[in-house]
Amino acid sequence: MSVGRAPRVGDEVEYAPGRLAIVTDIRKDVFFLRLPGRPEWPVAQPGALTVSRTRTQRLADGDFG
Repeated sequence: MSVGRAPRVGDEVEYAPGRLAIVTDIRKDVFFLRLPGRPEWPVAQPGALTVSRTRTQRLADGDFG
């Protein structure tokens, strides 16, 4: 579900069909994503990211232990 806004740090985003990751940083307009157990990586096409859950929604869902 897209919330219709640009991703922010802490948001869960879809970076490819059916593939989700977390935005960990935004440096000089470059978005960095991370998956559990993997190093973060820069996104080549940030315009293709779709927010699936905001950081606020993730907090409400209990994602932060």
